[in-house]
Amino acid sequence: MRLKTDKISVVEQINPNPNLDFQLIDNYQGLNQGLTDADELTQQLQGTRPNWWWTGKQPRYNVCPGVDPKDKIHSLPLPNLSHFSQRDIIDYFDNTWTLTEVLFSSLQGIEPFYRSPYHYLRHPLIFYYCHPATLYINKLRLAGIIDLGINSYFEQLFETGVDEMSWDDMSKNEMEWPSIKEVNEYRRKVYQIVLEVIATHPDFASGKVTQESPVWSVVMGFEHERIHLETSSVLIRELPVSLLRRPEQWPDNFPIHKNEQSTNLTLCAGIDYPVNEMLAVSAKSVSLGKPKDWPSYGWDNEYGERKTQSQSCEIGKYLISNGEFYEFVRSGDYQKQQYWSEEGWKWRCFRNAKWPTFWVSHGPASSHQYWLRTCFEVIDMPWSWPAIVNYHEAKAYCAWRSEKDKTETPYRLLNEIEHNRIRNHPEQKQIEHDAVMSHSGETMASEKGINFNLAYGSESPVDALPPNSLGFHDVFGNVWQWTEDDFHPLKGFKVHHLYNDFSTPCFDGEHNMIFGGSFVTTGDEASIWARFHFRPHFFQHAGFRLVKPQGNNAYSGTIKLSHSQESEQSNKYETQQVLGEYLLLHFGSERENLPLGFGPNNALAFPKRCAQLVTEWGRKLNINFERALDVGCGVGGASFELAVSFEKVLGLDLSKSFINAANILKKEGKLEYSVQEEGDLKSNLVARVRDKIPRERVSFRQADACSLPPELVGFDAVLLANLLCRLPSPKACLSRLKGARGLVKPGGILVITSPFSWMEKFTQKEVWLGGFEKNGKAVFSDQELGKALEDEFTLLHQENMPLLIREHRRKYQYIIADAIVMVKKI
Repeated sequence: MRLKTDKISVVEQINPNPNLDFQLIDNYQGLNQGLTDADELTQQLQGTRPNWWWTGKQPRYNVCPGVDPKDKIHSLPLPNLSHFSQRDIIDYFDNTWTLTEVLFSSLQGIEPFYRSPYHYLRHPLIFYYCHPATLYINKLRLAGIIDLGINSYFEQLFETGVDEMSWDDMSKNEMEWPSIKEVNEYRRKVYQIVLEVIATHPDFASGKVTQESPVWSVVMGFEHERIHLETSSVLIRELPVSLLRRPEQWPDNFPIHKNEQSTNLTLCAGIDYPVNEMLAVSAKSVSLGKPKDWPSYGWDNEYGERKTQSQSCEIGKYLISNGEFYEFVRSGDYQKQQYWSEEGWKWRCFRNAKWPTFWVSHGPASSHQYWLRTCFEVIDMPWSWPAIVNYHEAKAYCAWRSEKDKTETPYRLLNEIEHNRIRNHPEQKQIEHDAVMSHSGETMASEKGINFNLAYGSESPVDALPPNSLGFHDVFGNVWQWTEDDFHPLKGFKVHHLYNDFSTPCFDGEHNMIFGGSFVTTGDEASIWARFHFRPHFFQHAGFRLVKPQGNNAYSGTIKLSHSQESEQSNKYETQQVLGEYLLLHFGSERENLPLGFGPNNALAFPKRCAQLVTEWGRKLNINFERALDVGCGVGGASFELAVSFEKVLGLDLSKSFINAANILKKEGKLEYSVQEEGDLKSNLVARVRDKIPRERVSFRQADACSLPPELVGFDAVLLANLLCRLPSPKACLSRLKGARGLVKPGGILVITSPFSWMEKFTQKEVWLGGFEKNGKAVFSDQELGKALEDEFTLLHQENMPLLIREHRRKYQYIIADAIVMVKKI
């Protein structure tokens, strides 16, 4: 049986966030009710899981590593890759694998597997049940350890997750997902393959693994699965509790004392939650970056270096608690625009947020009585636990507290330097400073005073565990801590060839860094070297602590890519000037492009010529002219031209301003814009879509070419015009053209144009297709592009295509793109 996620759309329209109202939790009815009698599997997935569910070790004491005598599972320590036995690696793998299956055993019946999140910003959980398994296979193949996969359809369908463009990206995917039994059987096969690799590969027998070893791909699989263990636990926390059952093997929640769950409408600091004082922190030299020879797995962004000076400041002793945040909510100030950033306020209004997402309102309207939603239950509110919020909410609280406390310098969040400063580790770090390498979750809290590695199954009070030597609580563990920094590379950053698009697509000024880990964080992300990131509107088990800066520069040491004047690539395609240049390129007349009356007019109308090349070869091959895809469509010139011949055309681009312009052109047929003449002088022009073009055939969507939605498959024609050399991971885009779920259908055509003007500010040199020497020989991109596609495509035609981009009336970019036409083999 296969299910489409759109089957539950009626249920989802009842309420966008099932945690907002306790009545919806109690009265929820969904897909399970309609399938109970029809599908035996629904019954089998209620309550304790049957034996067939476990595809690796069952979570029992003395059976699965990490399970304690009470049959509660915790994470094992992160392996030391410079000294281990094969048994150590097998145990860590078994622990990793079973942790995933314990978490997913909380899902009751079929519906929670196929139900889209209320925000539609991630796949349904069936994807995350299979995704980690497919990564093992894909990376083992890439490393050359195995030749063939198990199921090529699965290994493409479940390969790429979602990194939504914005909080209002409501594109609903209507994927037809495989059945739970099919995915379960696939996981069983993957488990056996990985187990065999660990048991037989000589690098594991040697007791030492480095980044250069092919089995780095196996360890990568462990840590990738552990990331999704945590992120899936958040998606589960967002589901209606009626679809869940707490797994018997999940660690217990942190014990709650009665005085921590006051139901009084007026809370008292020091009684209901601890008084949070600000501690002085002196200036100090700080070194960032994981040494390349550190003996544990690391993601690419952890390596490199940055040496700088932290500034004197005051930092909150505790994470901000639910009790402290309650003051912000109860006062009504949470709903006042003055405390929010422009983007944060738009998010709050769009979601109609009135309190944190995991607070459950009960009692009369506006009574401000709340319970707390944990991963699997709704409990009385523990006011001393940390407030779980997104970045926008944390920043709004900072602004509110600054006004309330009348601070001379406004509060802000930590930055990366300051989080490293309050750890109080010596500059030369030893393994004993990295708690996750020495302690399992079973002993982590009692011996190291840290709530991560699944020591507990929930957050803990912000003052429950002992402070570090500087007096700060929960520097690590409990919940992640939002920071001011945009996700960015350290000096000397290099991608790893086995996962060249892990970090680079997120060095975009749109992802904020988080540090410290949460109660669910395990493995490498719980290490002292972890550098994690999320979009500011997204929820994780994440909170924050306050910082009161000193001195004139309140944001000293903070890295902001999105607002940096020095960042040449910052929002390059979002400025009005560049928008005007591209509207002129796509829709300008010869006179508008060449106002002085001469120039290379054969280089004009480039988007139209690209569309004509697609149509010309489509007719030669007698393809169906049903569906065309324009990846990197810009402001839509080629997409509109394709609509003359194709019944449906979809244009995709990363730039929001380009997509907005294209949609206005679709609706109105015209758009006013301006172009530079000289200095501050501009001319006003109007872009017009030709009257003969059926605009209703075209649709536009913002999307990342390196992470295209999985439902996009089987187009009759695909165009990629001057896109490849501006992508952080060109091969990630090219891989979506191929396979059973490729963008191009068998017999369909592919047109790619590119000048191959590689620049490291867009694409790390390690993942350029060409433009370098290898073994003393020049490597050119057109040759490597052909090699990357030749197994599934046949080259039909190649030509040089000039284009002209006007910057002002006397300055142009003259580009000669290499254009290829290919057909996908049948």
